[in-house]
Amino acid sequence: MESLVRGGTRWRRFAVVMVPSVAATAAIGVALAQGALAASFAVSGQEFKVTAKTLHGNGFVQYGAVDAEVNGTKHPVAVSAFSSATITGLCQSVVIPAPFVGDVTLKLSAGNNGKKVKASNLYIDLDQLDADATFHDINIGVAAGAVNPDYAQPENAVKQGAPGSFAQEARTADLTDVRQTAWATSAGTFKLAGLSMSVKKGSGAGVECY
Repeated sequence: MESLVRGGTRWRRFAVVMVPSVAATAAIGVALAQGALAASFAVSGQEFKVTAKTLHGNGFVQYGAVDAEVNGTKHPVAVSAFSSATITGLCQSVVIPAPFVGDVTLKLSAGNNGKKVKASNLYIDLDQLDADATFHDINIGVAAGAVNPDYAQPENAVKQGAPGSFAQEARTADLTDVRQTAWATSAGTFKLAGLSMSVKKGSGAGVECY
């Protein structure tokens, strides 16, 4: 299976992805079984948790993809992309099994106490999302390669998809009380105002973000 990247390699087909991502993952899984999706991003194999109090994004697109580990294990994901995003109350945590020690949790927080996290060309490869969401000027089932030219889209987003494939787009998106699990996050720029990072032994509630 051809390994694809976001820098301009041709993508084949995308599944229609809707929130909540429980339904999205099921739809992508069907597409994967039918051979409709190709690997889009190499991941480490460590899934991580993310929460945010608020996320305001411009130039939103969402489509189905499959992330692949180096060992070949594949993970169907919903890729949410924003040309720019402002986030408050951000928390990200990942559990790392350590020999002779047990679970160790690396936790990062930013955008608290009146500060904001800002990102450009933000991509989040997720397999579970819970949030209250409002989309403005949304188009569902838009053909990849034919997105609205009036929308500020992320670089190398669905425009790179094959004509006739499906996705969804919105001029802006507002999410509150965000809770998700993800396999990868990438951005052109990621400004973490008020960054705080800790490493603690253990895992679960009270150690991870949730």
